[in-house]
Amino acid sequence: MRPRLAGDLRRTRGVALNMAERTQKYTHLIWDFNGTILDDVWLGVSSVNTMLEARGLPSIPCVEHYREIFDFPIREYYRGLGFDFDVEDYETKLAAEWVALYKAREEECPLYDGVRETVAAVAESGMSQLIISASEQACLRAQLAARGILDRFDAVYGLGDFLAGSKESIARAWREAHPEARPLLVGDTTHDATVAGAIGADCVLFCGGHQSESRLRACGKPMIRSIPELLRYL
Repeated sequence: MRPRLAGDLRRTRGVALNMAERTQKYTHLIWDFNGTILDDVWLGVSSVNTMLEARGLPSIPCVEHYREIFDFPIREYYRGLGFDFDVEDYETKLAAEWVALYKAREEECPLYDGVRETVAAVAESGMSQLIISASEQACLRAQLAARGILDRFDAVYGLGDFLAGSKESIARAWREAHPEARPLLVGDTTHDATVAGAIGADCVLFCGGHQSESRLRACGKPMIRSIPELLRYL
């Protein structure tokens, strides 16, 4: 275990106690899932490269390059990679193919270092935690359950399909139902910063996920390099 991460984890219990004893700045912690809780960047690259290679298109050379080009909406990210939607429909063909490749190996994706301990520390403090994700709802819940952390979250919100669209509408609906909440959102993309802004939430961005640190820095939000660092902002 890296020394810095080990130090962060040793502090989680003390931070949880301090959080419980003081008046909390936030009432809700909103988590992104892919690239924030689940370390699946490598699988995202592998899956789309399999599709690109099958069509004779240039593959993504490395994770660093992927982090510079991955973006929302996913449809436009695919278009930029060279997929021809006049030949293959994104909704019915390409998205389904990617999901099949991803699901075949998603069990190999671990939680990021420190996620389990950080989620536990926040739960011990009494703060409500929820997930708002662009993943399909049933798949999302199954992934959380398989890793033993589903019951740590008071609510889990995903999409009704596998098209990885915007989760902003889900976040807005949650906000309308919780107008008095003081939320902090943690995610790994500029889209997370956009969603946070749309619902009046503060935002912390994790630079170990699907987009590069330089792209996240342009959002002007606090950034963390390990998940336990999140506790400093609660």
